[in-house]
Amino acid sequence: MKKSFLVTTIVLIAFLGFNSFKCNEANESAGYLIGDAVSDFKLKNVNDTFVSLSDFPDAKGFIVIFSCNTCPYAMASEDRIIALDAEFKPKGFPVIAINPNNPEAQPADSFEKMKQKASEKGFTFPYLYDDTHSVYATFGAKKTPHVYLLHKEQGKNIVKYIGAIDDNVRDADGVKDRFLANALYELLEGKEVTVKETKAIGCGIKS
Repeated sequence: MKKSFLVTTIVLIAFLGFNSFKCNEANESAGYLIGDAVSDFKLKNVNDTFVSLSDFPDAKGFIVIFSCNTCPYAMASEDRIIALDAEFKPKGFPVIAINPNNPEAQPADSFEKMKQKASEKGFTFPYLYDDTHSVYATFGAKKTPHVYLLHKEQGKNIVKYIGAIDDNVRDADGVKDRFLANALYELLEGKEVTVKETKAIGCGIKS
């Protein structure tokens, strides 16, 4: 009888532990998926105004990129992000860059340093500060840079692509496959996005 009770207890503990692991795993992967509608947000821009997606009523969608001042991968992507904004903003898809890093963990990612970075690089797009670190968590962003391509459909911003800008985050000259640009041109041609997800390569977010 005691042996049977012990076996039952061990099985129960193992079951609960497995389910707890599954819950934790689900929490870690929580965030928007392809086809989800994105909730609007309101974050402070480097020009001291506040920016929301609703501030762009004529946009066809958005290129939302979680980036920062300090990550080598993000820094290597800055010129490409500026180029993406120049290429696709006139077509209705402006870039919205968001810094999710906590300056207590990474002081060079402070709001004042963001202003300096935007000025030095000549950013043509909003560079927003996720000061509560809630927007990146809602999206499910894990890296800098991490891209979310949104397409406006019936008044909702629907996720169409998640992942990397292209296939060579460190070397723009070595890019062979422009994942994000390819997805954008498919949307502009009224087609379904062929490659919906790629792996974001970058630095872990400092929260």
